[in-house]
Amino acid sequence: MKRSTFIKLTSMTITGALLHPNSLFGSSVHTPRMPVLFMGHGSPMNAIEDNAFTKGWAEAVKGIPSPKAILVVSAHWETVRKTKVFSGVQPKMIYDMSGFPKALYEVRYEVEGQPQLAQEIHRKIHSTTIETTEDWGLDHGAWSVLVKMFPQANIPCFQLSLNTTRDLNYHYELGKELGYLRDQGVLIVASGNIVHNLRYAFTPDPSVRTWTQDFDLQVADAIQNKAHEKLIDYKQFGQAGLLSVNSGEHYVPLLYALGAQRNDDEVTFINHEIPVDFNAISMRCLKIG
Repeated sequence: MKRSTFIKLTSMTITGALLHPNSLFGSSVHTPRMPVLFMGHGSPMNAIEDNAFTKGWAEAVKGIPSPKAILVVSAHWETVRKTKVFSGVQPKMIYDMSGFPKALYEVRYEVEGQPQLAQEIHRKIHSTTIETTEDWGLDHGAWSVLVKMFPQANIPCFQLSLNTTRDLNYHYELGKELGYLRDQGVLIVASGNIVHNLRYAFTPDPSVRTWTQDFDLQVADAIQNKAHEKLIDYKQFGQAGLLSVNSGEHYVPLLYALGAQRNDDEVTFINHEIPVDFNAISMRCLKIG
């Protein structure tokens, strides 16, 4: 074989490896499309407790293909002006909470990162600039649910930040673009809460539980009917929506999950209940696909 022909073929092979949906992981075997998960994570204490909610998280991933990587969009990584993706080799543990028992700060979830995939996202997403950074890891919105869903900690994980300066439609559309990862064997896990208002979480006022349940059910109905435009403009739900979404960061991950939904995807709800000891928190989770 001529040297020029060899170089040409080698170049084509490398280019093909970059473009082939399964090539990033060194496999030409068909990869089943992964589902998308939205996890209502609630209190960090769930990471060290065994309760109905954590059992629901474990059930959510039973029977799905083994992910080749996990991309987490967590309520607890907010960035200003830029959207960032963690590109480090090994994500560090981030204990971004205070006042909890010592045992919670001893939780370890030691996994590899996925720098190659982070770089691909940086190159591939064109509607916005996604900046790579090694200055993050796994915050409690990520590790508190992952430790229950994949306790063996043998799947590479990395996070995408929430750009606080962009509107809700931006997050939904970015979720739609990131949906291509599902065909590469990547599990997208959005972690937040449909209702999250700590100001009212512990109040005994029964009306709080009423608007929490009302908004949670209205959102569930809109999800079932694929009324995504309504969910992007949650203010349509009136006072219940304004109180439930509150500062917004826990609601935004839901839009990434919905953006990645395909027309033929079914939705399964998990953890329908409102916690007994938290009035203004919804633990509802979704499995899409």
